[in-house]
Amino acid sequence: MWTKLAHNVIKFRLPLIITLALITIFMGYRAKNVEMDYDLAQMVPDTDVDFIALNKFKEVYGDDGNILAIGMKDSSLYTPENFTRLNYLARAINDIIGVNNVLSIANLQQIQKNTEEQRFEISPMVDDLPQTKVQLDSLLTRIVDQKFYSGQLLNLETGATAVIISVDEKVLNSADRQRLMQDIIQVGEAFQEKTGIELHYAGLPFVRSVMMGKVKQEIIKLLVLSVLITAFILLLFFRSWDAVVFPLLVIFSVVIWSVGTLDLLGYKITILTGLIPTIIVVIGIPNSIYLLNKYHQEFEKHGNKIKAISTIVRKIGVVTLITNFTTAVGFLVLAVTDIKLLREFGIVTGINIFATFLVSIILIPAVFSYLPKPGRKQLKHLNFKMTDFMVEWLTKVAQKHRAKSYIITIIVVIIAFIGVFKINSISFMIDDLPEDGKTKTDLRFFEKNFSGIMPLEVTIDTKKRRGIVQLNTLRKIEEFEQFLDSIPAISKPVSIVNMIKAARQAYYNNNAAFYDLPTQRDYGFIMRYLKQEEGSESVMSNFTDTELQEMRISLKVADIGSDKMDILLEDVIKPRMHQIFEDTDFEITVTGTTPIFIKGNRYLVENLRLSLIVAFIVIAIVMGLLFSNVKMILISLIPNMIPLIITAGVMGYFGVPLKPSTALIFSIAFGISVDDTIHFLAKYRQELFANNFLVPIAVTKTLKETGKSMIYTSIVLFAGFIVFVASDFGGTVALGFLTSATLLVAMLTNLIVLPALLLTFDNGKRRRDVHPIIEQYDDNFYLASDDEEIDLKQITKERTSSETDDSEEK
Repeated sequence: MWTKLAHNVIKFRLPLIITLALITIFMGYRAKNVEMDYDLAQMVPDTDVDFIALNKFKEVYGDDGNILAIGMKDSSLYTPENFTRLNYLARAINDIIGVNNVLSIANLQQIQKNTEEQRFEISPMVDDLPQTKVQLDSLLTRIVDQKFYSGQLLNLETGATAVIISVDEKVLNSADRQRLMQDIIQVGEAFQEKTGIELHYAGLPFVRSVMMGKVKQEIIKLLVLSVLITAFILLLFFRSWDAVVFPLLVIFSVVIWSVGTLDLLGYKITILTGLIPTIIVVIGIPNSIYLLNKYHQEFEKHGNKIKAISTIVRKIGVVTLITNFTTAVGFLVLAVTDIKLLREFGIVTGINIFATFLVSIILIPAVFSYLPKPGRKQLKHLNFKMTDFMVEWLTKVAQKHRAKSYIITIIVVIIAFIGVFKINSISFMIDDLPEDGKTKTDLRFFEKNFSGIMPLEVTIDTKKRRGIVQLNTLRKIEEFEQFLDSIPAISKPVSIVNMIKAARQAYYNNNAAFYDLPTQRDYGFIMRYLKQEEGSESVMSNFTDTELQEMRISLKVADIGSDKMDILLEDVIKPRMHQIFEDTDFEITVTGTTPIFIKGNRYLVENLRLSLIVAFIVIAIVMGLLFSNVKMILISLIPNMIPLIITAGVMGYFGVPLKPSTALIFSIAFGISVDDTIHFLAKYRQELFANNFLVPIAVTKTLKETGKSMIYTSIVLFAGFIVFVASDFGGTVALGFLTSATLLVAMLTNLIVLPALLLTFDNGKRRRDVHPIIEQYDDNFYLASDDEEIDLKQITKERTSSETDDSEEK
């Protein structure tokens, strides 16, 4: 199979190159249609009961995450000039396409009693903007008396105020989101420039836009950095621009394929899929390194370029396929999860890792068959003193210091294992953004002055028509809301209870002392006024259903983290909620984007743990099929488990939490590090047969040949993943640093622990009548006549000048 493939790659190299180019052009065309995804709830399975409850909530009340807030705290705001500018700010934002409504202290609405028609009416509080300080003070007094807005728009203790903006849901889930956010910020900057008052922006629409805007920037920044670093290392190793340009061409093609795959599968760019291009660059380069290194080794042996190219396809092809498969397994196992975010990331990455194998096994041999023979300078890396020294040192350690290697390894693993139990799992809504960045600073402003801005909802279904406007029901709800209001991390609740209180205040001529639920004496009068109010249905529809059977309590909560949020919901809110409503048959649900997001992170971590176990099992099965030897399976897995334990221990000792980005490290690192093991064991088996099954000789020769490629690829992988440290996302930084460290440790365990295990536990005996899959790597199955089948005249015309060059070099 591989001999035929090698011949066909060379014979049909031009059609194959054109085919790859056409596919790349097509994928590039599809890639331009890929959109950004702003949905945070996609981290929870569709079947989750809380996710179903959130969707039901949205059907009745709309998206709870469509509120954007602009906060400010400056005494200069309370001057007639700046108060007028605040009014202009609210009106300018309201005129932006995609904004539904804007509420601020400069454009408040109030409920007025119409005695003649016995109904309530909604009217503006600010008929004429104040021209003097006295007029402004009078207006502010009236605003303070409107208890409905207390704690929502104005903090009387700190003087902070907020502008609340309701955004169209359709715009939120479209590409217009970025335009809308920029328009709002632009208007805000104009206000800030004229007044000198600093503005703070918060709310899920803004956070999502900031994060996805950064994802766009990250894709380009990390991709460029990874390409530059990879190119530098390739040039340093191979001393040839050919060995830089064409491997990068392979990667460039697959990067385009990966983005095109997103569009073909109907996926969008998320915070995870945005990492795929850089991951493809980092993971895909080792294919080219192994192929080029083996090509140069073969050419140095006999000086026949075509024979060397044919040999690398036959001898490296199967191993490269297997190593790409094991790497892809680390991602594809994510496809079995119920979480859309993980599933899409795993499928697209896994598919394109296979694509990397396909492109590299075609493009590298085809292109280099056109290029001149490698010269002495290009082959110089085969005798690179530094790597030679490292390989000699590794050989010495494996042969003479096995006991020390075992002792050091065991001690490190035990220490790391203790650290594993110190790992905690915690995540925040804006976990990955810089601590000192404006987004988090603005969020802290709202948490300090308004108890937070992240949405939290409670729905109450009374099970009967008009059940929520019964006085005894309203009183129970008020008791529950007072309890919620007493929690520092939660803002003042907003519900129909507040509206009825405001209606009672209006009934008594807006006297703030009457902002309370109706008594038995005035309940009937107030409810009669509410029934007659023509606009009441549209106002109340934001808080109740049309039958007045179900209602919502809208809250804002601080970004306190998944651990504290779980405790708050399960140990504080829900027990008190059940206690208050225990004598009713009400159905009460705590929902909202915030608890779903927190739950989603928990799902992500749990699914990543499961996927790692599945990957471990699949790769163990692959090892069994490759080597047909139980002992070899165990020997191959041990060096790849050690780095994972050490990384987990480091996370525990240094307080790095287990969250989606850091949990992803283990699947990625395990899939990649197994590649080195397969390359090593494949070469080791070949050397066993070639050296009369003498294990020490086989190990030594394997280290000398395969060890160099392993060092090269590990350095490239380390440098490739370390570029993630340049990210603005904390999770991506942790992913890059810890994955790089894990792969570096994996290189050491595969070059120290693996040879030591082979020397200790493998007797070298193999049955000649048993031929596992990996045997296709073996030289014993290579016949020189295979190369004679290639029509050299049809493939390439070796220029006589090349022969002249060779003779001159000699």
